[in-house]
Amino acid sequence: MDNRVDPPSLRSPGAEGTVTRGQIAAWGLWDWGSSGFNTVIVTFVFSVYLTGSVGTELKAITGASADTWYALSIGVAGLLIAVLAPVTGQRADAEGRRRRSLAVYSALVAITIVGLFWVRDDYHYFFLGAALIGLGSIFFEIAAVFYNSMLRQISTPSNIGRVSGFGWSMGYFGGIFLLLFCYYGFISGDGDTRGFFGVSTAGGLNIRIVALVAAVWFSLSALPVLFKVPEIPPGPKQRRVGFLAAYRILFRDIASLIRTDRPAATFLLASAIFRDGLAGIFHFGAILAATVYGFTAGNVLIFGVAANIVAALGALVAGRFDDLLGPKRVIVFSLAGLLISGSILMFLSGPGPFWVLGLMLCLFVGPAQSASRTFMARLTPPGNEGQMFGLYATTGRAVSFLSPLLFALFAHVIFGADRAGIAGILLVLAVGLVLTLRITAPTDRAVVVTPA
Repeated sequence: MDNRVDPPSLRSPGAEGTVTRGQIAAWGLWDWGSSGFNTVIVTFVFSVYLTGSVGTELKAITGASADTWYALSIGVAGLLIAVLAPVTGQRADAEGRRRRSLAVYSALVAITIVGLFWVRDDYHYFFLGAALIGLGSIFFEIAAVFYNSMLRQISTPSNIGRVSGFGWSMGYFGGIFLLLFCYYGFISGDGDTRGFFGVSTAGGLNIRIVALVAAVWFSLSALPVLFKVPEIPPGPKQRRVGFLAAYRILFRDIASLIRTDRPAATFLLASAIFRDGLAGIFHFGAILAATVYGFTAGNVLIFGVAANIVAALGALVAGRFDDLLGPKRVIVFSLAGLLISGSILMFLSGPGPFWVLGLMLCLFVGPAQSASRTFMARLTPPGNEGQMFGLYATTGRAVSFLSPLLFALFAHVIFGADRAGIAGILLVLAVGLVLTLRITAPTDRAVVVTPA
């Protein structure tokens, strides 16, 4: 990691003095620890346990499947995130409480993960588990607003792409390590006890212990950034206001953004769309691998580890191109690569093609995610990072229905074949690419020209 600091005329206003490698590493560790929630709880382990084991009797009892109830919980959480994220970010900017807010919401995430330990393998506990994961999603996304807002504090205009890519790669690598540890330690094998530690499966105990491991993992990883990265000063032109007044300011600022800063407003829309397409790749990739391309459950797990490695390496390499060429070019190149790879994959069959083209898709996902964050950071006026990244989270949630809806439309309504769902995800990415091409490449607004 480049430890060089730009001259004062090019220094980020949020970075007081020098930006050290220790600060960058501490910031990246939060992303590393986030795998405790994203990878273990939401994606691969606990959500599968909740819907595939705890809630198996719900359809006979309530008329709706566990998947439906779980989706409803996550949907409600997404709505609350969309409502709360920009206002909480704006208030943190105004009050100079970015680090404190990150600490509070990270602690709340850890508490909800710990609460999952009491979700036994009995349908009576399903709604407790769904509610806790929903709450955890709200707290995590709001915490991510403050975390992303710190990007300028631990980077300079000349290395912001590399720093963002480093953070994303840490998240992927952390997910790989934790997933393998939990699988081989508590899940693998058959019989009444599982894993290297021989934990009983009675009442889902082995999975519930995984939740405790994830909580400890996330908590420990979240601590360094709270000590190494300094708090921001209060916004010079902002004052503390009440919650409802904060919404009035928010709506005023959105209207002003559309009138006076069309590139930022357009990018919020474009990134929301293509980020939903990126989420669709990970969400439906494992499903298609098993149902269409002939992967066994074990092969899906191995592919998931390989996918995270490739995405992490892609994010690291692309970070340098982000600094050299700008984030727009990285996003355009990545989305084009995704469209080409996905289009070819749609017409092939078997595990072999999926291994090759599936990993190619993952290679482009990491760069697109990382460059999207730096694009937003460069477009944001200094001092408004919390609010803008709050809008970034909100717009993403506002269109989060696109990939699932279009996947279902192409797969089940138009063509009647699961592989056709890929076309729905590609359509979302294509729309995001077209909108991104219409945006002027950003000049970093943290660059301050000092009079001679």
